[in-house]
Amino acid sequence: MLEKVGEMFLTGYAYAMEARTPAEAEERLEQLPTRFKGFAYEGAGMAFALLDALPFGGGKVKDFLAGRGDAHNYIVYVGVGWAMARLPRFLWSRLWAPDPLLRWLVLDGYGFHQAYFKTQKYVHEQYVDPAFPWPADARSYANNAIDQGIGRAMWFIGGTDPVLVASMLDKFPESRRADMYAGAGLAATYAGGGDEAELVEFRERAGVYRTQVAQGSAFAAECRIRAGLVIPHTGIATQVFCGTTPEAAARVTHEVRPDPQQAESGDLPAYEIWRQRIASEFATLGGVTP
Repeated sequence: MLEKVGEMFLTGYAYAMEARTPAEAEERLEQLPTRFKGFAYEGAGMAFALLDALPFGGGKVKDFLAGRGDAHNYIVYVGVGWAMARLPRFLWSRLWAPDPLLRWLVLDGYGFHQAYFKTQKYVHEQYVDPAFPWPADARSYANNAIDQGIGRAMWFIGGTDPVLVASMLDKFPESRRADMYAGAGLAATYAGGGDEAELVEFRERAGVYRTQVAQGSAFAAECRIRAGLVIPHTGIATQVFCGTTPEAAARVTHEVRPDPQQAESGDLPAYEIWRQRIASEFATLGGVTP
C-alpha cells in the first residue's frame, strides 16, 4: 500500500509537469484509482507550486484550485508544502496559499516532507526551527502545523504499525504530541494501511490524545468526501477514531468552522481554534474519551 501511495504521488507530479495547463493534467488525474487519486493530486500540487516559483512562472496552483483541484483543496495545499521544502526560502513568497484557514496545511506538507526525507534530524533528533519564517503574521504557531505534518509522516515511517508509531510519537516532548497524534490520525484514516484491530490498538495507545486523533480523522473524512473518494476503510477508521460515520465526522468540521476574519485570538490562529473545536465536539458527543 505504501509503495502505491508513493507511486501515485509521483504519477500526479509527472502529469502536472508534462501538462501545458492544469486542466490538461486534471483529465489524466481523473482516470486514476479512487483510493489513490488524492495522492496524485497532492503530487500535482507540488509540481504546479514548483513551476510557479520559476522565472516567469506563476498562476499554476491558482488555476488548479479554480478547476477540479478545488475538490482536493486540502491535499493540494499539502502538495504546496512539499514544494516549499524543496525551494530556497527567498522563493517562498511565490507560493499560492491564499485561504487563511487552509494555508496551515502548507506547513503540514512541509513537516511531512522533512520528517520523511530527513528522518534522523526531524524524528530521531526531534529538530525544531526556533524561528520558522512563514507566515510572518503568525510565526508562533508555525511549528505546531509542522508537527502535524511530522505526525502524519510517522504513520508511514512506522510502516502503519500502531505500536511502533505510538512509541515513536511518545518519545517526543509532551508539548508536541497532541499535534503529532492528530497528524497520525489523519494519515491512518486517509491513507489506510491498518485493519480495524490495528486502528483500535492505535486509538488505545493514543490515550489522552484520542480526541486529537479524532480531529485528524475527521479532517481526513472531509478530504475524501469533498473529493468523492470515500472508500470502505474511511468508514472503518472514523468509526474507530470518531465513533461515527465519515459523513457525520466531516459534518462536524463544517459545523464548527470559524470565520477566519473573526476568530483570531492573540497568537492562536483560526485554524487552531477550528481544530480544538472539532476535538472538543468528539469529546462532547461521547464517541471519543481520553
